[in-house]
Amino acid sequence: MQSIEKSKTNVFGNFIVMEKDRIDALLPEYLDNTISEKDRIALEAHLAQSEDARKALKEMKLLFEAFKKEDIRVPSNRLRLQFEEVLQNEKNKNAAVVPLRAGKKESSWASNVLKIAASIALLVTSFQIGSVFQQKKTDGDIASLENETLRMKQTVMLSLMENQSASKRIQGVNYIEEIPNPDDAVVAALANRMLYDENDNVRLTAFEALSRFTSSDKVKEVLIQALGQEKNPSIQIAIIQVLVQIQEKKAVGPMQRLLEQEDTQPFIKEQIKTGLPKII
Repeated sequence: MQSIEKSKTNVFGNFIVMEKDRIDALLPEYLDNTISEKDRIALEAHLAQSEDARKALKEMKLLFEAFKKEDIRVPSNRLRLQFEEVLQNEKNKNAAVVPLRAGKKESSWASNVLKIAASIALLVTSFQIGSVFQQKKTDGDIASLENETLRMKQTVMLSLMENQSASKRIQGVNYIEEIPNPDDAVVAALANRMLYDENDNVRLTAFEALSRFTSSDKVKEVLIQALGQEKNPSIQIAIIQVLVQIQEKKAVGPMQRLLEQEDTQPFIKEQIKTGLPKII
């Protein structure tokens, strides 16, 4: 992680203004208490000055807590209970019928029955309409919450993948399990970890994450590029196996070049010789 002196900051008078991408990278470390002392001091100074930064910190803190427990509350049956209460009151009110003259008793009884039936029909219709609108609102609220949670997860994921700690970068890569359809920014970040990360375990974890999306042409290109520059034998073997499995013909050239290189491990060459006929 870069020191705060090398980060992108601007100074106006006594105010320190940090760029948004720098804030996004530091907030997860600040919440995890892994931030350096210099960065902590600078970030807290910025938080004291920026309402937007404080809001971002609050949202990310809520997200961290949501990762531990992501239960979504289901709306109660309050509307149904209210309907049943009104219906029972209506029944009780119409049950106490005052007898009228004998000649109109049958007509009065029939009238009361019709009134009760009409009242019940009206309440049932109102309940059904209310339930439909309530369900639509609930579905919309849940969808909005899920979208916001997904957006925040991606933000945390991208921030962690830029962390100085290799374990944090691995943690960030593993958040891919929470994102069923990663966007281009997430795929690019995973590709960057796989191609250029200095830690073998981070590169391997990034490869495993990308191998879930081999239907993507972008992912295929990254795997082929990695095959041509990766030096870790375990990762090389894993890449070759995936490219053979998906029968990626564009991988034939890089594999043949590996066969021709003297420094290619013998078991790597053996793996290529076994896999090439399945592609060609």
